[in-house]
Amino acid sequence: MGAYNRIILIVLDSCGIGEMTDAEVYGDIGSNTIANIAKAVGGLHVPNMAKLGLGRIHPIEGVPTDPVRGAYGKMAEQSAGKDTTNGHWEMVGVKLERPLPTYPEGFPREIMDEFERRIGRKTLGNKPASGTEILKELGDEHMRTGYPIVYTSADSVFQIAAHEEIIPLEELYRYCEIAREILVGPHAVGRVIARPFVGGNGHFTRTANRRDYSLIFGRTVLNELQDAGFPVVGIGKIEDIYGGSGITEGEHTEDNMDGVDKTLSYMKRVKNGLIFANLVDFDAKYGHRNDPQGFAKAIEQFDARLPEIIGAMREDDLLILTADHGCDPTTPGTDHSREFVPILLHGSGIQSAIDLGTRETFADLGATIAENFCVPNPGIGSSFFSKIQR
Repeated sequence: MGAYNRIILIVLDSCGIGEMTDAEVYGDIGSNTIANIAKAVGGLHVPNMAKLGLGRIHPIEGVPTDPVRGAYGKMAEQSAGKDTTNGHWEMVGVKLERPLPTYPEGFPREIMDEFERRIGRKTLGNKPASGTEILKELGDEHMRTGYPIVYTSADSVFQIAAHEEIIPLEELYRYCEIAREILVGPHAVGRVIARPFVGGNGHFTRTANRRDYSLIFGRTVLNELQDAGFPVVGIGKIEDIYGGSGITEGEHTEDNMDGVDKTLSYMKRVKNGLIFANLVDFDAKYGHRNDPQGFAKAIEQFDARLPEIIGAMREDDLLILTADHGCDPTTPGTDHSREFVPILLHGSGIQSAIDLGTRETFADLGATIAENFCVPNPGIGSSFFSKIQR
């Protein structure tokens, strides 16, 4: 066993911190999710993340740079793309060499014909769309016909939306499993996503019963931890992102605050290993909807609960906060942005400010976790464990 008996890893989904050097390739010049949000709202009030070093990673309006007692830095993504799948898999040791397929013109007819044949229904949509806008456009037609809505985005996703009273959740999940079986080879999208909703008369709301059906790309540090007998708890969409691979226990969440509640609950029950949470509201509710005010409020709400998490930590715990990509709500598009992600650490061994610099890959995080727990590194990434030992 290394210095820390338990690691709590929380991904603040889409909270990027500045354009990467190849941002131009992705059309993301000028993106800086956290800093641009702060500028848009006249400053962020995040005193707890500030104490861990957030303001030292990049200048952020309203965020002081002193005092700091934490380890801080940022990580660059080596995988092609800027999706949830790419970011999460790289941070546990798998680099995706080629971009996952995307469908700006919708899915090919042969894919849709096979999908409709196997589910026994026609479909609506089959185009890139905002998840909220597609419900405004096709929700009522779905209610009349019972046909599920299929749509995609700039990411490698096949999304299926259905009203919970028209297509029950278990049936929707079965449709997703069918789509996952079909979408292989050149059409192996990163995720098939169930998007259930409720409401009527043109006013629809997505529910918390989303499920992601992901590809499995290889062995990760999560598998190594599981094989070594450590608990690996996935909170939020973590279990879905990894297709359950390397996860010993998973629990979905309703929103960010429920994610914090469940993290705290597992901290009371799980005494060692990895507690791994994803807080998705930043991305799903605010980034994709170009809502910097809502995004800022969500960041501040999380920061206000950070003392609860730190207060629940033991002497042999390490807390890591990071992100998987950007989703700058101040830029014209609604897609993810190719950005560095912050990394903030708190633990008893970190008694002063520790600058981790710019890490060359998200996989440095997985390599550090592997070294701490004395399990094999899946193959990429350089550990920064020596800088944070107790």
